[in-house]
Amino acid sequence: MKKSALILLFLVLQCNSALLLAQPEPEEIKLNTDQFQEFFYESLLQKGIENYDKAVVALDKCIKIKPNDAAVYYELGKNYLALKEYKNAYSSFEKATQIDPKNKWFWVGMYDVSYETSDYNQAIVVINKLIEFDEKYKEDLTSLYMGTKQFDKALDLIHELNETFGKTDRRDLYKSQILSEGKFQNMEASNLLEQIEKNPKEESNYISLIFLYSKNNEEAKAFEIVKKLEKALPNSEWAQVTLFKNYLDTNDGPKAINAMNVVLASAKIDAKIKHRILNEFLIFADKNPQYTTDLEKAISYFDNDKEVNVAKEIGKFYHAKKQWVKAIKYYEQALKNGSGDDIETNLLLLQTYTETKQFELVAKKASVMVETFPTQPQFYYYSGMANNQLQQFKKAKDMLEMGLDYLVEDRALEINFNIQLGEAYNGLGDFKKKEVYFSKANQLLKEKK
Repeated sequence: MKKSALILLFLVLQCNSALLLAQPEPEEIKLNTDQFQEFFYESLLQKGIENYDKAVVALDKCIKIKPNDAAVYYELGKNYLALKEYKNAYSSFEKATQIDPKNKWFWVGMYDVSYETSDYNQAIVVINKLIEFDEKYKEDLTSLYMGTKQFDKALDLIHELNETFGKTDRRDLYKSQILSEGKFQNMEASNLLEQIEKNPKEESNYISLIFLYSKNNEEAKAFEIVKKLEKALPNSEWAQVTLFKNYLDTNDGPKAINAMNVVLASAKIDAKIKHRILNEFLIFADKNPQYTTDLEKAISYFDNDKEVNVAKEIGKFYHAKKQWVKAIKYYEQALKNGSGDDIETNLLLLQTYTETKQFELVAKKASVMVETFPTQPQFYYYSGMANNQLQQFKKAKDMLEMGLDYLVEDRALEINFNIQLGEAYNGLGDFKKKEVYFSKANQLLKEKK
């Protein structure tokens, strides 16, 4: 028994001795800690002087001492990123998040690599994790959705952020880009209608929806929204659009004019709406001539309109009604407003001068236009015709013969040229040539039939 007890005691002592030998001595622990700190500080020093490769070497030594230190992998990721070794950088940051998933900056490192390498799909995965730390990262997510053309998700997120944090110029730009594709416009219209129901006093939602409908030429829908706006916000400039129409319907000219002037002077209201209002007032003023002065004032609001020459369009309105004097007035105004080289306006003006038998004006104007547009046969025609009327037959003949050289495939104008040349030669006493041109005109008329 005694011998057995001694053997057992010996074995226990041997085991304890082995355990003790397996544990590092306090001096060894201190040595490892000192080495770790030395290598870690060395990495920071090398990174600071942009020796990123040497910093990586120092950090690798740190990992051998402490293989599960998240901060080391984070620093390693930053150095690899600086070296543009993106795969190593990403895996280093990822390792840091696996060790300590609650540290936001480790995820930021993964996001930086994804963004720098334009791996936007991977960036979306990472940014969704970062949103758990801070919802403001949703701004970045919006940009990523735009970059990956996930416009439906981007639009939903823009709506959410606009409601939560308010609108921004960047999001508005993204929204305009998305809505340029028609398939998303119904989604946006539904969202705006929902916002109007939630916040009936928020004018911007009404305006955005009116713009959207106007852009798509859905003017009936646009005016329905204007009516809702007028009911919710009677003092809104947009509300005057509906009030203007109501005043016209009740034949209340003075109030209609006041509402119209508010609309036309507003920087908020879409140009298409303004043009429609002016057209309605034009018809009203034509039936009620006492408001002609107010019409002229209204037209002046469009003097700098680059899209539509309003004075010209008003002139064409009166032209179609054969109200030549009024047409002349607005054509002249159109040319004065900066469209002096507009061929159509000048031709329309020459026609109205002709209708009112102002042949001296026709001759003078046509002569200037021939010099300005020497290849346009219509101006030669008007010059020749007017000079015939003024009995300047030689000048008429010369202009008409020159103009014929530029005439191409215009049967009606060719007939008129030949008639006027016949008139010119008749005035010059050359009856033989007169008959030639009249006969040619008759032949062209028969062919035309």
